[in-house]
Amino acid sequence: MEYPIGIEMSKDYLSFETAKAAMKLVRDVMLVKEGENVVLTADTSSDRRVVEAVAQAVYTVGANPVILYYPTSGKAFEEPIKPVAEAVSETDVWIELAYYCTMHTPCFRKSIENGARYTCLNGMDVTMLTNTVGKVNYDAMVEFGEYLTQMVQDSDEVIIKDQNGTYLTAYNRGRRVKHSGQRATKKGFPVMLGGQVSWCPIEETINGTLVFDAALFPPAEIGILHENIKLTIKDGSIVNIEGGKQAETFRNWLDGFNDPNMYRLAHYSIGFNPGVTKATGRIVEDERIFGCIEFGFGSQGASLMGAFWNAASHTDGVVSKPTIILDRRIIEEDGIYLDEKSREYCRALGVAGY
Repeated sequence: MEYPIGIEMSKDYLSFETAKAAMKLVRDVMLVKEGENVVLTADTSSDRRVVEAVAQAVYTVGANPVILYYPTSGKAFEEPIKPVAEAVSETDVWIELAYYCTMHTPCFRKSIENGARYTCLNGMDVTMLTNTVGKVNYDAMVEFGEYLTQMVQDSDEVIIKDQNGTYLTAYNRGRRVKHSGQRATKKGFPVMLGGQVSWCPIEETINGTLVFDAALFPPAEIGILHENIKLTIKDGSIVNIEGGKQAETFRNWLDGFNDPNMYRLAHYSIGFNPGVTKATGRIVEDERIFGCIEFGFGSQGASLMGAFWNAASHTDGVVSKPTIILDRRIIEEDGIYLDEKSREYCRALGVAGY
């Protein structure tokens, strides 16, 4: 949904809609209960209207909100300063609203091990919260996610292709699929913004060409792509990067870590949040463009149920209109779902064209 230009930064912009979406996030997605301790982490790049609205919703349901603000680090997947790291490791619920994600860090792993229900909402502003949570039929989106999870999990051969030159083959061989956009029903489980299922095929079977055409973050210098970045993948790792200046920036960023695990493909993620129709530069939003598929490189979290490894960082890139073929059955073609059950969910979600 488009909104008027020029008043986005006012404190009253979408104030009613933000309050409603924040309550939905707290009560219906994170399932915050009376008496629970809820830590909200935010940096100086966060939208404080969102932070305050979420904290107020936490307090309204009878829980204890604790807001931790800290300077913007400029680096994603980096351990935060010690007071923040200590707090998030000892809470019932952790809602991350900082611009730069701290997933895969020691404090993240400790928080999950201690049973926290965590959600990653980096870059969340009032428009994003309203579109991706407040206005979405969450029940239908979660059900669609369960359907996609089962479809992928029941398949073996996975082919991803795109008119942009992508042609990637892999085999699941019984690998489990994580519905990351579900509700926070489990302790010690990272819940992502709704509209995404994730998995990694057997890493050594992933081969071919992958072309990012919508978004890539980090490095912070990229975000929205203005040119395609072409990756050659062999046995689950990047062996070549081609393109223009943004490809060069990405290559230099990866090389700067001097860590071979940064070149390893960590996950596939299908995006289907109806509130996201185009790239914005906020990767948590971009990787849920309806009909997209997103790929992560670097650290692979244990909850993904893949091989599991740590790396110096992690990055995510988006293919906006893929064709997804499971065991020679075309599930999605050029970003459009084909099977009737998927199309029913698309209609329930109000997606145009179905």
